[in-house]
Amino acid sequence: MQVRELAVLDAYEFSPPKFPDHRGLFVAPFQEKAVTETIGHRLRLGQTNHSVSRRGTIRGVHFADTPPGQAKYVYCPRGALLDVIVDLRVGSPTFGKWDAVRLDSVEFHAVYVAEGLGHAFVALEEDTAMAYLCSTGYNPGAEHGITPLDPELALPWPEDVRPILSEKDTAAPTLAQARESGLLPDYHACVTYYKALGENVT
Repeated sequence: MQVRELAVLDAYEFSPPKFPDHRGLFVAPFQEKAVTETIGHRLRLGQTNHSVSRRGTIRGVHFADTPPGQAKYVYCPRGALLDVIVDLRVGSPTFGKWDAVRLDSVEFHAVYVAEGLGHAFVALEEDTAMAYLCSTGYNPGAEHGITPLDPELALPWPEDVRPILSEKDTAAPTLAQARESGLLPDYHACVTYYKALGENVT
């Protein structure tokens, strides 16, 4: 498993080896040892999510109150998408920055998104499926978002697709509005939480 640190702190891209033969293909997109060695603790599994999206669908930018927040390990079992991670943690050296990774069912790359980071993606093909391993279950009272069309962020959505958004994501605040309202996670609180998770590695 190859690992690449992204431009956003505490986000990583994982590239697993693939084993094709006359029957088809075998690949292990998630490997606990590689993830634990990279992030410093085991990824707790609170919930798995699976979404299917039309081409042009944008989901996000989503994040949760931290702690406990919700870390995600994401890959694409069908189709193709552009995955975007945004640093929403106030006080972070990479606050307001983003990075993007293409995930598809050819290479089976995956991304790890730490608690407190924002996550979004756009489906590049029809019926694109995304699989998420989540550290905590869904908690609607602690779930938030900022608009993926925030001009300040200028996220890299392809110009040849017409964005399809949910009502909730359409009505989400900009990054500046979310910061002014005190909605965003605090970087130092997030780091303290990451260290606590690391102390529990067995």
